[in-house]
Amino acid sequence: MEAGSSAAGLRRLDAIRGGGKPALARALAELESRAGRPETAALLDAAHEAPAARVLGITGPPGVGKSSLLSALIRSYRDQGRSVGVIAVDPSSKRTKGALLGDRTRIQTDPEDQGVFIRSMAARDRLGGLADLTIAATVLMRAVFDVVLVETVGVGQSETDVEEVADTVLFCVQPASGDSLQFMKAGIMEIPDLAVVTKADIGPAAERARTDVATALKAVGLRADGWKVPVLKVASATGEGIGDLIAAADRHHDWMVAEDRLAPRRAAQAEGWIASSLKDRFGTEGLRRLGRADAGAPAGQGPFRRLAAAAEELTARLDR
Repeated sequence: MEAGSSAAGLRRLDAIRGGGKPALARALAELESRAGRPETAALLDAAHEAPAARVLGITGPPGVGKSSLLSALIRSYRDQGRSVGVIAVDPSSKRTKGALLGDRTRIQTDPEDQGVFIRSMAARDRLGGLADLTIAATVLMRAVFDVVLVETVGVGQSETDVEEVADTVLFCVQPASGDSLQFMKAGIMEIPDLAVVTKADIGPAAERARTDVATALKAVGLRADGWKVPVLKVASATGEGIGDLIAAADRHHDWMVAEDRLAPRRAAQAEGWIASSLKDRFGTEGLRRLGRADAGAPAGQGPFRRLAAAAEELTARLDR
């Protein structure tokens, strides 16, 4: 049964890869409507085992220019011949629970370009900058594209969940905003792998902001993994610095591979997804009383099937 499920997941993944944007759009819709179903979990596990993309998470306060930066990054990646998937997490409408701003309308791309796919998601009640479906969508798109860009909602200092999905975290600051000094006191300064000052074309204020960010990072102290976070300047409107930013992201990815850190990071993320999802559904006290139902999962079973099995087992225990 396990082998059959795995084979079915691989067949579906191959079909999505060959089906273009319509096939991927249908699959992403299914993640929401059929979450937790065995066939959905099998597809996600197949995608989890076949990552093709490097995932860049883009975070920072509202108004910093993340959408403009995304547009510039997409153009540069496409000029390099790399396919790009984008997940843009937006604030939610309290009335409809849907995405309020619709980032697809603010990110400028060629709609006929089959090498670019953009999906907006509503953050809903989640406070960490991501939507509930971001993880599953990232895993699926990571198996389809060369690069996946995840733009968080821009909620401010609590916006650290991007670590749960990204290989490389990019933190954005705009000049003359005071954000760099404010974030010196926040946990967000402990997570970036790259830092970038946007709107560099406004002049000296951008250089002052770059210095402030470098000072804030220095105040956090040397990272345990030894990576030194570069602080860059970009002007999305003109393309200034975008090539340097992509090169820095590639260097971080190559460094993680060389230091054997990429695979452990992704494995830790997967374990975190299971724990976080079960906690959201059953609560801390519920998990304490029931125990981790996935502890006895078969060796080699992927995180999404383990999660589905754990949720089913915990629900059965509660019913009893």
